[in-house]
Amino acid sequence: MSYAPSPRPNFDIPTHIPYRSVTRHLWGDQEAGHVSDWIYVSSGQIHQLMFGLPPGAGFTHSNEFRTIFAADEVLTVLSGTLALMNPERGEVQIVECGSSAFFRRDTWHHAQNYSTDTLRVLELFAPPPSQGTSGSYARTKDNLKESRYERDEDIGRWPMEESRIRDTETIRVRRPADCLWRLEGDGRVLIGLIASTEQLTVGRARILPGRRSGLRRHAGDISMFLESGTLFVHVPDSPGTKWFELEARDGFYIPEGYSYEWRSMSSESAEILFGVAPEYREERP
Repeated sequence: MSYAPSPRPNFDIPTHIPYRSVTRHLWGDQEAGHVSDWIYVSSGQIHQLMFGLPPGAGFTHSNEFRTIFAADEVLTVLSGTLALMNPERGEVQIVECGSSAFFRRDTWHHAQNYSTDTLRVLELFAPPPSQGTSGSYARTKDNLKESRYERDEDIGRWPMEESRIRDTETIRVRRPADCLWRLEGDGRVLIGLIASTEQLTVGRARILPGRRSGLRRHAGDISMFLESGTLFVHVPDSPGTKWFELEARDGFYIPEGYSYEWRSMSSESAEILFGVAPEYREERP
C-alpha cells in the first residue's frame, strides 16, 4: 500500500459524531504494519481519532509511512496495554488502560499492543494534518534507517540517576494521578488536564449524575469523546439542533466561537476525554 493522506472529516457547526458513523481508515504496509483508524474529526485546528491493534500487533515505520510529525500528540489507552517507543532514542514506555502518553513534534514513535485484549487508543493531535503536519511533513524528514528499543547507556545508573534519565525522555506517561486537576464552572465539574501546550490541551472530565457544567467557551476548536455514561451537550447558539445525546464511544465537535454545556442526566457519571486547540483558557459566553 502506498502512502495516501487520511480522510479529514470536518464540520462547520457543532456536530454529534456517533460511533457507528465515524470515518474508517486503514493505513500502513507490509514493513510498517497495518493500523485501523476511526477518524472523528480533522478540522483546521484539531485532529481526533481512535486507532486499534489486535493482541500482539503493532506498527513501526517504512519509507512510505514515516511516523514523525510536526504536532503535539496525546494518546490515551481505552483498552489493552500500549508499548510506545521512540526508535531513534531507544525509549520504551508502557501505557496501561486509563493512562496517556504525551510527546511533542519531531518525535519518532512506534507502538505495540502488549496485551491479550484488543488495543484501542484515542489520539488527539495539533496542529492538525490540514496544516501539513502529518504524512506530507514526515516525507520531508530523513527516513530512520535503524530502530532500537533499549538504552544501554542507562544500565548501571538506575535508579540512582532516575531524575536525570527521566528529564531526557521524549515520551511522558501521564496517569490520572498525574493530571493537573481543576474544579471549573463554579466548582461544578472536575477537570484533569493531561497535557497543555501552546498548540493543544487535552484533558478528562467527570460529570456526576444530575450535574451540569454551566456554559463554557474556549478560544479554539474542541473535540470530545465519551468514555462512559450518557452525556447531553447543549449548544444554545447552534444554528440547527441545540440538544445532543451522546452514548459511549460517540464524539462531538464544536468549532471555535460556540458556547456549550455538559449535562449528565442518567444514574451514572459521564466520563469525557477532550481536546482543545489552540487555546484552552475559557472565554466568557
